[in-house]
Amino acid sequence: MKDLRSTSPGLPIGGGEMGQLIREKDWNNTPLGDPAKWPQSLRTTLNILLASKFPKFLWWGPELTCFYNDSYRPSLGVDGKHPTILGMSGEVAWPEIWHIIKPLMDKVLENGESLWFEDLLVPIYRNGKIEDVYWTFSYSPARDDDDNIAGVLVTCAETTQEVLLKRKLERSERKLRLIIQQAPASIATFKGPNYVTDIANANALQLWGREAADVLKKPILEAIPELAKQGIKELLDDVYKTGNRFAASELPVKLYRDGKLETVYINFSYEALYNTEGIIDGIIGIGHDVTDQVMAHKKIEANEEKLTMVIDASELGTYEFNIKTKKLDGSKKLHEIFGLSINEDIDHTHFVSSIHPKDLEIRKAAFERSYENGILEYTSRLILPDTSFRWIEVKGKVHFDEENNPHKVLGTVRDITSDTLNRQKLEESEQKFRLLADSLPQHIWTADPEGNLNYFNKSVFEFSGFSPERLHQEGWLAIVHPDDKEGNINAWISSISTGKDFLFEHRFRKYDGTYRWQLSRAKPQLNEDGEIQMWVGSSTDIHDQKEFTNELERLVVERTNELAQHVKDLANMNKELQSFAYISSHDLQEPLRKIQTFSTLLLENEYENLTDDGKEHFKRMQNAAKRMQTLIADLLSYSRTSIAERKFEPTDLNKLITEVKMDLKEELAFHQAVINTDELCIINIIPFQFRQLLQNLISNSLKFSVKDREPHISISSEKGLGRDFDLERLSPSINYCHIRISDNGIGFESIYSERIFELFQRLHGKDQFQGTGIGLAIVKKIVDNHNGYITAQGTPNQGATFDIYLPEN
Repeated sequence: MKDLRSTSPGLPIGGGEMGQLIREKDWNNTPLGDPAKWPQSLRTTLNILLASKFPKFLWWGPELTCFYNDSYRPSLGVDGKHPTILGMSGEVAWPEIWHIIKPLMDKVLENGESLWFEDLLVPIYRNGKIEDVYWTFSYSPARDDDDNIAGVLVTCAETTQEVLLKRKLERSERKLRLIIQQAPASIATFKGPNYVTDIANANALQLWGREAADVLKKPILEAIPELAKQGIKELLDDVYKTGNRFAASELPVKLYRDGKLETVYINFSYEALYNTEGIIDGIIGIGHDVTDQVMAHKKIEANEEKLTMVIDASELGTYEFNIKTKKLDGSKKLHEIFGLSINEDIDHTHFVSSIHPKDLEIRKAAFERSYENGILEYTSRLILPDTSFRWIEVKGKVHFDEENNPHKVLGTVRDITSDTLNRQKLEESEQKFRLLADSLPQHIWTADPEGNLNYFNKSVFEFSGFSPERLHQEGWLAIVHPDDKEGNINAWISSISTGKDFLFEHRFRKYDGTYRWQLSRAKPQLNEDGEIQMWVGSSTDIHDQKEFTNELERLVVERTNELAQHVKDLANMNKELQSFAYISSHDLQEPLRKIQTFSTLLLENEYENLTDDGKEHFKRMQNAAKRMQTLIADLLSYSRTSIAERKFEPTDLNKLITEVKMDLKEELAFHQAVINTDELCIINIIPFQFRQLLQNLISNSLKFSVKDREPHISISSEKGLGRDFDLERLSPSINYCHIRISDNGIGFESIYSERIFELFQRLHGKDQFQGTGIGLAIVKKIVDNHNGYITAQGTPNQGATFDIYLPEN
């Protein structure tokens, strides 16, 4: 070992490298001179300096000569001042910082003041350049043997690395805070076991529904108490104690927002934060509000379910075909279309082999087109396992890989057998229609639902002399007479807007320039839903009929004048007829009354003088007179029914029945009859005539009742369209009031259902039932006066039913 002992008196002993350098240096050429003459205080100070393990530096004497120990040596670097500055004056040794440190040393030298600095930047030359060096140091006065301040003792430590690390940490923390604040995610940090919120960016505050003052520097579970019952504390505790990362996706969390508890879906993670000693002292939470995405997913899932339902309802089979691997995956419906069970494979080979051989080229061409435009679409025939065939429609979307090569096809297959066969039938039907239309002399034409004419038969072109191109260019109104165009257009627009049949008379121009009258008709053709699919129309030449009609109208005018005179004459005749009816009834009944009077007198005065035959003859004479009187009354009623004024009034049938029952009170009581009625119609009728009708029918039921059977008469009514009743004579679209009168009397054979309404028709002898056979004829006449219909049905010994149908005016 090298001897570090001093070779000169007064020099320090030991001190490592710097002690050796001090001892070996020639100090005679320095301001301090021979070390033997150095003051004891200097030697003592150097011994202290060199023995210290803490970096120390000494400036001594007026020139502030430089000394330093081994601990200070590393701060000078490998290419700098060491060992040159040893024994050198301070100003010469440290020119780059002299302006910084000289004023500090002056304070120590002049005032004896000790100074302390921490992490002070003092750049020095080292390692071949000026470097920023940070120091924590103290300047203390060093005294000579006379206790005067002779130098400055520096105790120092280079803190460059610590300062730079601290600044790096500060920058890192500032950068972290800046990143956290600007991050698109919700980020927060929590310190300590109580998870005090240290940092919370704007997104986190927005997610929590809180302001910064509500959460910062506060335990997060106190700031947001609703989290405590949702298992969040347990998650934080586990991360804080174990350091295990926790992550969750689409976790539902309930948070108060605007005073209302809302469910928020969050993707978030908790990570442990470590201090410089590697101990967990906090947690960082990173979250993303994915509520919108979750709701969108749910909506998509719901839509997918709906789509699946729609696809199933639309009878579509779905498939995915990998073009490279030729793998084919198909739905249950696809298997059904191919006539296979769900357990049977439907690979690409089976798919292609099932295509009709004549349609393979169609499929190939469709795939070639799809590789260019991305859309696959074709129709072909499919041969099923049972050798039957069906038509299919294949559609798909081609997906391309990153190199723009076709990768796979997603699509649908639909069974269009029914549609195809129907279309073929329709085409055949249309062909037959056109063939038939071209063979007709009438003009046949069709139009779409909007009224645009799109087809004319051959007759139209032959009549007009127009070519199809010209008619298409000029329009069909070109052949309509100018005076008829406006009315034609208005009538056509009305039909199109209302859906009602089109009917119009107009003139068409013939190829020779003349015009002929046409009757045009068009009917809408409806689908099952009642929607118009097209219009089919025809135009028939009515020119000759029109000319005839014009001539007929002229003749009608002439005949009308004659008819007016005849009507006037007829009115006079009706008046005369009324007078005749009155006179006839009066004059006929006068001698009849005399016959009845004298016969009654003879019977009262001469009855005992008459023989039995005479009595019988008188009795028969009186009966004949009564029948004659009844017949005259009935004939008069019948004639009045025909000539009476017809004044219709809204009438409640219930009220009318009540009045009839009062009129027939004694007769109903005598027969012990029961009349049952429903709530009857209110209808526009001639009240006094209809009262007579009801009285005749009820009297008829009483007259033809069964002996020892209590008469029951039922009267009901209902309203409806003619088509609702089982009677061909009724107009289908007119409203009727249907009145039904039934009894349980003697009835009649069905062969007499029409005959009973004729004048003087009797189905029974006058010795069985009294009557003239005019009552039902009057009923029929009254129904006719109301433009209605009456029918009768009977069953012997069970009763009769009369159905009356009156149109509602």
